[in-house]
Amino acid sequence: MLRYTINRLLLMIPTLLGVAVLVFVLLRLMPGDIVEMRYLMDGGQVSPEVLAQERARLGLDKPLWQQCIDWMGGLLVGDLGTSMWTGRPVWDEISSRFQLSFQVAIMATILATAIAIPLGTLAALFKDTWVDRIIQVFAIAGLAVPSFWLGMLMILSLLLFFNWIPPLTFTPIYVDPWHNLSQLIWPALAVGYRYSAVATRMTRSTVLEVLQEDYIRTARAKGVFERLVVTRHAMRNAMLPVVTVIGLEFAFLIGGLVVTEQVFNLNGIGKLFVETVTRNDYTMVQALVMLVATFFIIVNFIVDLLYAALDPRIRYR
Repeated sequence: MLRYTINRLLLMIPTLLGVAVLVFVLLRLMPGDIVEMRYLMDGGQVSPEVLAQERARLGLDKPLWQQCIDWMGGLLVGDLGTSMWTGRPVWDEISSRFQLSFQVAIMATILATAIAIPLGTLAALFKDTWVDRIIQVFAIAGLAVPSFWLGMLMILSLLLFFNWIPPLTFTPIYVDPWHNLSQLIWPALAVGYRYSAVATRMTRSTVLEVLQEDYIRTARAKGVFERLVVTRHAMRNAMLPVVTVIGLEFAFLIGGLVVTEQVFNLNGIGKLFVETVTRNDYTMVQALVMLVATFFIIVNFIVDLLYAALDPRIRYR
């Protein structure tokens, strides 16, 4: 197990290195010039000398291979560079928004897991009954209803029935927990509903499949209580695909809540992604892509380690 963990950690290094090089090259292939956008987008007149000086200040006058080396060298020491648009350190721009997006992702994951696993298990145990049909309607509705539309319904309902809307200013949870939760619980519910629908469908399918296995029939033939058959034998094996779905959805939520953040007026990572891409802020886009890629790699690593804890047949040598 220890050797497997070390090998996986070491494999993260070339993976992240490849992502860094790929995103650097692809961004440079995009049309547009951030310097011209900043100075000429409103019809302003700037001399070519000023544009050349600004490119030199941002390091855009260097050869691409040297820009790439500078970018990679900064990553090694934790320096993400300076935003080409705002002039502020990239980490300062990201950190103020990352806390918000990360908390929404965690809250949505907790809500989705708490809803999906019990409902998916009940649907499998009561297959083709009214319980199964109600849960399937709940899951299909969650897949069909966009989270941003559900968020708009939440805001309108709160305003119409309670004459109240969530706070617009983000407050960290350690400063004012009530103010923080009263703002973020609604986007977490809107996103978590769809999240739970996906996990519910997966849980139902995997539990149904596992209940048909030979070792489940053997346990029942031995007279093991049905509750123990489900909890001790079936659930642990059925959770492997569910954990994978939950992990990937969690990683996606870090940077994939663009429209939902707009609906709830949240200044998170998704909104920052859109702003930086439209501005051709290469440094910021590179840092955001690396952040999301790192999260996906770490989440996949944690999911792989959870496999051995859930299924005793899996051993890492």
